[in-house]
Amino acid sequence: MNNTVKTIGIAVLSSIATIGGYHLLGLQGNDVIFNEASKPSLARLANYDGPAGVPGDFTYAAELSTPSVVHIKAKSVRAVSQQRSIFDDFFGGENPFGQPRNQQQESSGSGVIITNDGYIATNNHVVEGATELEVVTSDHKSYTAKIIGTDPSTDIAVIKIEGGKHPAMTFANSDNVKVGEWVLAVGNPFNLESTVTAGIVSAKGRSIGILAEKQQQQMYRRYGESGNQRTSDAIESFIQTDAAVNPGNSGGALVNLKGELIGINTAIASPNGAYAGYAFAVPSEIVKKVTADIVKYGNVQRGYLGINLVELDGKKAEEFKTKTDEGIYVADVVENGAAKAAGIQKGDVIVKVDGMDTKSGPKLQEMIGRKRPGESTRVTVNRNGSLKDFEVTLRNRDGGKDIVKNNIVSESKVLEKLGVELAELSSTDKQRMGIQGGVMVKKIYEGDIADYTQMREGFVIMKVGDKRINSANDFKAAIKEAKENEEEGVMICGTYQSSARTTCYGLSLE
Repeated sequence: MNNTVKTIGIAVLSSIATIGGYHLLGLQGNDVIFNEASKPSLARLANYDGPAGVPGDFTYAAELSTPSVVHIKAKSVRAVSQQRSIFDDFFGGENPFGQPRNQQQESSGSGVIITNDGYIATNNHVVEGATELEVVTSDHKSYTAKIIGTDPSTDIAVIKIEGGKHPAMTFANSDNVKVGEWVLAVGNPFNLESTVTAGIVSAKGRSIGILAEKQQQQMYRRYGESGNQRTSDAIESFIQTDAAVNPGNSGGALVNLKGELIGINTAIASPNGAYAGYAFAVPSEIVKKVTADIVKYGNVQRGYLGINLVELDGKKAEEFKTKTDEGIYVADVVENGAAKAAGIQKGDVIVKVDGMDTKSGPKLQEMIGRKRPGESTRVTVNRNGSLKDFEVTLRNRDGGKDIVKNNIVSESKVLEKLGVELAELSSTDKQRMGIQGGVMVKKIYEGDIADYTQMREGFVIMKVGDKRINSANDFKAAIKEAKENEEEGVMICGTYQSSARTTCYGLSLE
């Protein structure tokens, strides 16, 4: 009896001590999981307002998002340049054994259906230079797609398929994404149907230099040495994730646990080309703006602030003698730019855009890049220790505020659509180069030539297909004839002034 009383007393005292301990630590009974057989906690995850679920259960998001992700097959034709030989001189450039050879190429990637009528967002590098596109949806149906528009500066492109109502993915606001949040990477690589991998958001606002480097390479090919002096307008403010993303996933979706789009998977950081733990996605707020511009205007309408910037750190803040060591230092303002017109000065430090902290260059570019010329944004600067707000009306790259639509090009605007300015060759030029005809590419700007070939300024066009070219009118007529014959592409052949080598470029006419 005494032992029984002792046992009961110990049990009661233990319970009182346990309850007291809970209250002392501020815990409640329902916060404690007592054993593995108990019901798991239904605590919400960060930024997750969907159906109740448990950490690690991704079935809802996977089931909702996979029907909207497609496989893309892209076919392209690349010309293999031939060295000029004695046959070129002997046959007057008609060497049947030395003509450029077309090489068929095929690549693949993923895409995300963003509207029910068939508009698809993907990466520019997935469809770049394609002469033929095939889209395979999650229900194994195949469609021929056409390119609506591309934006190399964000690596986003829009293509379209027909054929009824398609399952579109819902956009989420990428500004609300949190580091540490669970995400899924959904792709359709190598036509393996939908592939889903899970991870967390590792970082936001990442810049890895991949788009800027590509633009610089294109500028070099376009303008030669002078291209190195031109400024890239690439926007890199990637969402970084450790969800497994491989090359065939390019253009696929990064989604939250509600199955909503928070980014387009674009790049991986890897020493060998395969997944190594670092994947990068273009944020959905950029994707939404770029795709909307392409569908509505035919090209991307980019607003510019008009400043030269330096991202501050402790060392830079000491160098520039600023009152803060976080933000974007305005190293200079463009003479006819939006910032100067609004009152922003050299030496100001930009700390917020539209009320959002802007401590890095990529984040500033992202925030400004979401807006069009003529739209306003509120820029908060630190000027000598005091915060000042400026209402800035953004301008286009030329200093204007107009929206420029990429309308269907008429016959008289062939050169404008191709993005070239041609110059007639004098008889002296022809004699010096040892040629009988041709027309020189004086300038290359935005257009099909820049987007789909590696042609540089100074190239002398001598043939389009099998047509000899002696003037700009000859060139336009040859392109027009190729389009009327519904050719998918055409070969443009010629030479550079500094080389006797014959070079050819394959140009898509889609």
